[in-house]
Amino acid sequence: MLDLRAITGFEWDDGNWEKSRIKHGVSIREAEELFLNGPDVLEDARHSEQERRWPAFGQTDEGRLLACAFTVRATRLRVISIRAMSRRERKWYVEKKRESSAEN
Repeated sequence: MLDLRAITGFEWDDGNWEKSRIKHGVSIREAEELFLNGPDVLEDARHSEQERRWPAFGQTDEGRLLACAFTVRATRLRVISIRAMSRRERKWYVEKKRESSAEN
C-alpha cells in the first residue's frame, strides 16, 4: 500500500494540468488540498507495471469532492487527472465516511 507520508511534494505536467483546469475546473490548490486532507487511496491493478497509478477520493478545504488519478515518481506525487466525483463516487465516498464515523 502507498504511504502518502513519504511524499515530499508535487510534480506538475503542464498538458495534464491544463486539461484538468479547463475541462474540470480544478485548481492546483484544490488538487494539493485533496492530498493534504487525507484522501482515500485505492489499489488500481488495471494499469501497466511500468508506472503504477492510484485512484484517490477526497475533499478540498471547502468540501468539494474530487476524484484523482495519480502516480508517484521518486518522492513526488504527479497528478494525471483530477475532476469532481461522479454521482456514484459521491454516494460511495459519503457512505464510507459515514461508516468510518460510526466505528469511532
